[in-house]
Amino acid sequence: MKLKITIDEKIYEVDVEASEPEPAPLPMVGPLLHASVGQVPSAGFASSPTGEEAADENKVCRSPLNGIVVGIAAQVGDSIQSGDTLVVLEAMKMETNITAPCDGKIAKIRVAHGASVKAGQIVADFE
Repeated sequence: MKLKITIDEKIYEVDVEASEPEPAPLPMVGPLLHASVGQVPSAGFASSPTGEEAADENKVCRSPLNGIVVGIAAQVGDSIQSGDTLVVLEAMKMETNITAPCDGKIAKIRVAHGASVKAGQIVADFE
């Protein structure tokens, strides 16, 4: 394949060829996460990808992505409403708020500041 590249207002024509064959696609493992932040579909999480025990999906909040905990906005005993920020994760130099999927009271926060979190991992339990 021929390409034209401009560098410092000079045009260069170069030949490019693939040095390795295209890699094979990776197999699908686990459910796809097509949910908004703070809302993870319950189907497929009976056995968590992080090895956690099965939980009542109506009483937990799971992380929709991998990241590092950079903030915890809720504490045990706090009354929260759907959409309230519970945890802030940093992934790829961007911060993402993990929000409460429902109204309730925080029973347990399962993550700590600086901890690594995997997609699907439970970050908080509700009463």
